[in-house]
Amino acid sequence: MEEYIDLFENIIAKTRQKVDYMDIRFGMGDNTSILMKDGNVDEINTGMSLGARIRVLNNGAWGFAYTTDLSKIDEITETALKLSKSLKGDVKLSESEIIKDKIEVDVKIPFKDVSIEEKKDIMKEANDAATIYKVNSTTISYSDSEVNELFMNSEGSEIQVKTDRVRMALNASATDGEIIQFGHGSLGGVKGFEVISEVDIEEFGRNIGEKAVRLLDAKPAPSGQFPVIADPELTGVLIHEALGHATEGDLILQNDSILKGKIGEKIASDIVNIFDDASRKDGFGYYPYDVEGVKTKPNQLVKNGELISLLNSRETASKLGMESSGNARSIIADQPIVRMSNTYLQPGDNTFEELIEDLPNGMYLKGSRGGQVDTGKGIFQFNAAEGYLIENGEITTPLRDVSLSGNILETLKNIDAIGNDFKLSVGFCGKDGQTAPVGDGGPHTRILNALVGGMG
Repeated sequence: MEEYIDLFENIIAKTRQKVDYMDIRFGMGDNTSILMKDGNVDEINTGMSLGARIRVLNNGAWGFAYTTDLSKIDEITETALKLSKSLKGDVKLSESEIIKDKIEVDVKIPFKDVSIEEKKDIMKEANDAATIYKVNSTTISYSDSEVNELFMNSEGSEIQVKTDRVRMALNASATDGEIIQFGHGSLGGVKGFEVISEVDIEEFGRNIGEKAVRLLDAKPAPSGQFPVIADPELTGVLIHEALGHATEGDLILQNDSILKGKIGEKIASDIVNIFDDASRKDGFGYYPYDVEGVKTKPNQLVKNGELISLLNSRETASKLGMESSGNARSIIADQPIVRMSNTYLQPGDNTFEELIEDLPNGMYLKGSRGGQVDTGKGIFQFNAAEGYLIENGEITTPLRDVSLSGNILETLKNIDAIGNDFKLSVGFCGKDGQTAPVGDGGPHTRILNALVGGMG
């Protein structure tokens, strides 16, 4: 990286006098992705990636340019300068620490030490385990990347980060000739191949196939208001979609959040504590510094039911009179925007048995099949992957096609008991056409008066 540091130092030295602020991001990566359908490899992509972007601020307006060819670095600097000078804006940046640091993710098994054949064999093992009676189709995707990134700015920060990230996801569909049901699961982490090799792959695949088949015999869910227990995965989706997006500083500034002006107000029940923490190494959304060079740390959004913080970049923080929370994220080719990282509900002190034992009539909902949220209106709708009736404190009839909907603030206030377990899911979040790796989760969570709808 040293020769690149010298190159970018020269660019900053030449340009510093012409701008109010500038920063450079540069990255080199090794990437592998494999797609397998019904046990056969559909495609394999491997390759090196390289990219650099220059961002300059003049008169409150950004100029931004990107290249995959370092011989054009002077050219894109000029492009960014011209763009910023042709515009007028109201961008200011919050104060930020000047940092010089070099960080590497802990890796036990480098991806390059594992052949494509070995990776395919593990995928095939998961596929074969999932392909049980009535499973008619499977899709498995695998991806790994090793990326070296460099961030430098005109304030004097210089940060090098080497990140390894891997994910494998399996979808299985099952049919009885009349209906089709699905099972899904994923593994991953910001580590080396040990994330995959330390898992019982046969069990991972079998569980997903069994889930798809089990749902064929499940009953369509009843509709109405019920006490609901959400498993850690569905809890995570609820926290991410219902609360997380609404705390993003750019949405607050666009008047597109139910939480605008609510800092210091009670928005959830007293037992609710919610964090976004990019510094958690066990989360798929881990990163030590955001793309503006801000060091990450646990950021508590909700404390004992009260909204106490938001997610910000340096730009949104300045407009909101806050400090950046280290939530500016993007790939190098894209403009940074405010994104979540690892967003979760803090565990409580109830066992799972305690959550269900005093429920005469309720539902246990597991997993997620996606959903949507309107942060401006403060309403959401999610689909659980599977569910069960709870009758007299016992889990009974399996349910399928269960949706959960409601008002964000009412639902958060209806959380009346929180489990003492914890799990973070491995996933991706889309916003403004950009995708970012995230973790979301929490414990088992009990929600009173939840609006449940059956789709079958």
